[in-house]
Amino acid sequence: MIDNGRPSPFSGFWACLAGGAAIAALLLYLDPVVRSEDCPNYGGNGNASAFDDPGWDLGLMMLLIGWMAAVLVEQTLPRTWRHRSRAGAAGRAVAALLLVVASSCGLFLNVAVLCH
Repeated sequence: MIDNGRPSPFSGFWACLAGGAAIAALLLYLDPVVRSEDCPNYGGNGNASAFDDPGWDLGLMMLLIGWMAAVLVEQTLPRTWRHRSRAGAAGRAVAALLLVVASSCGLFLNVAVLCH
């Protein structure tokens, strides 16, 4: 690998992008319920799963925590900071972490708690 002194535009965002794509593909494969009217307990007292296998409720939360941890670990790698100023690298780290947390909480966890 040749180091030409230019930082990669994606350094610090690989885990964020790859993890987000993997979780989105998993959600497409699992095909969860996306409307509360389609829940198996609609009109009842709650506590059903949006997935066919209720084990994915916990599994999805654990994957999201793992995704956040992977992004956090990537931000500590020397390759992420190479050829960048401290402020630039810190800004990219904050942006990646905010994107992952907002995506996890705003988009994906809504699927996991939809029928509860």
